[in-house]
Amino acid sequence: MTTILHGNIIHTPSFGALETIPGGYLILEDGVIRGIWPDLPEEYAACPVTDYGDSLIMPSFADLHLHAPQYPMLGMGMDLPLLDWLDTYTFRTEARFEDEAFARRTYRRLARDLITSGTTRVAMFSSRHTDATWILMEELERAGVAGYVGKVNMNRSSGLSQETTEESISETLRWLEGCHFDLVKPILTPRFTPSCTNELMAELGRLAEERDLPVQSHLSENTGEMALVRQLHPDCAQYWETYRKYGLWKDRTLMAHCVYSDVREQEAMIESGVWAVHCAASNVNLCSGTAPVRELVNRGVQVALGSDIAGGDQLAMHKVIVMSIRASKIRQMETGASFLTVPEAYYLGSSAGHRYFGGGEGFASGQKLHAIVVDDGSLPEPVRELSLAERFERAVYLMGKEQIKAVYSEGINRL
Repeated sequence: MTTILHGNIIHTPSFGALETIPGGYLILEDGVIRGIWPDLPEEYAACPVTDYGDSLIMPSFADLHLHAPQYPMLGMGMDLPLLDWLDTYTFRTEARFEDEAFARRTYRRLARDLITSGTTRVAMFSSRHTDATWILMEELERAGVAGYVGKVNMNRSSGLSQETTEESISETLRWLEGCHFDLVKPILTPRFTPSCTNELMAELGRLAEERDLPVQSHLSENTGEMALVRQLHPDCAQYWETYRKYGLWKDRTLMAHCVYSDVREQEAMIESGVWAVHCAASNVNLCSGTAPVRELVNRGVQVALGSDIAGGDQLAMHKVIVMSIRASKIRQMETGASFLTVPEAYYLGSSAGHRYFGGGEGFASGQKLHAIVVDDGSLPEPVRELSLAERFERAVYLMGKEQIKAVYSEGINRL
């Protein structure tokens, strides 16, 4: 079936590039992008058009690091450093998801909140609970959110959320056998090195190899965390080596934060195809630091963005993008490294993340459409007519759910 969208098309086909097509046409066949045209091709003249008028049609967002069971604790414990925050709030909250009715209520609201905010792809941590993780995957699929979800593994230093090694392994296997979803797939999730024993890490590495599964975890987020890793693994010169020695450092591995990743760690990421997920809000909220995003990108590390709720206090990815810009400006004031521009940060929060899932950059032909339609007419009236590039920048900073009029995930409008 042919679908034609008409409006002001704005996308980021590469890092730093911004392409605008005023009054353009985005043509889909069965939800797959066939191309963008400034004028409607004659061959499609008889096809119905969904006319979004003067609205902006932009790529939707991809959130590559967030903790679903932390959704109820957004905005809590922001005055604590990472390890204290985990012990005081996080592990206690995550333990609550043994209650499946609570999990259903929470995850249904989370999934809807993601879609109405324009996020259509995620890489997400669940809790340690198998049944609650299936509920999360069901609710994301129901809402039209695609991507990866992981049952979290943690068998030490995890408070009320801790599981035994045997439980962690057996429940991971049970969870994997029950993952039969179309849009949402499993990803192996050792919480981070301090919460997983060597035996558990080795078993997860074996599963990753045998079942060709992606991996997600945390890396070089906080100096206290890094000191603890050195104590636990004195044979490893750097944090990343604790993952490599168990087969968890590979292509399609997502490592959140990388605040203190030096040149050697960055080169190891490039060599193995490991992705860095920048989580600016949580890094600032928990006083971890500001990640060297410009350096990572320039060196060739694959970088995307994450909300990292609830260390991050905002689920909406346009706010995550803005926070990434602000954090980069703080870093410029501290180190002289150039800050992220709006098109660069938007690329990291949309196209880069979609590329991790096999999508294209911007509105690439041959890809299922992931897009939002933004009506910016209700924003404060400007003193002159704005260019599309100016309207794009203003939308990134100011839009809310009330401005998002359509959200396309896998080629289907989910609103």
